[in-house]
Amino acid sequence: MSQWSEQVKEIGAITLFVDDLGAAKGFYQGVFGLPVHFEDGNSAVFRFGGVLINLLDVVAAGKLIEPAAGGTSAVESRAQYTIGVSDVDAVCAELAQRGVTLLNGPMNRPCGIRTAAFTDPSGHIWEIAQDLS
Repeated sequence: MSQWSEQVKEIGAITLFVDDLGAAKGFYQGVFGLPVHFEDGNSAVFRFGGVLINLLDVVAAGKLIEPAAGGTSAVESRAQYTIGVSDVDAVCAELAQRGVTLLNGPMNRPCGIRTAAFTDPSGHIWEIAQDLS
């Protein structure tokens, strides 16, 4: 085993570039019901269990990832973030009450899970998934 693989333990944080920080922050507070863990003028951070989700204004992204450039919501989706839940249908009903429109689902997948997906204001795709086994 390499030194690298021995040190990889868990994902601690994921940074999502957002087009409108205020709208994104409001969405995450309203939909997920989480308090802001940290914020400054360019970011708002939420704790999902042991993982931090950092919403970073796309304008400030360049400083973090230079020489690469941050993309906007006009870019096609390249990732999906999945949250395990015990009852997808109940969560979908609550999401609808919070004004969330589903992209798809709820549906049973061949791999034995029931899923539904939705997007945040910047187009990041979130999926809720229930193990049916």
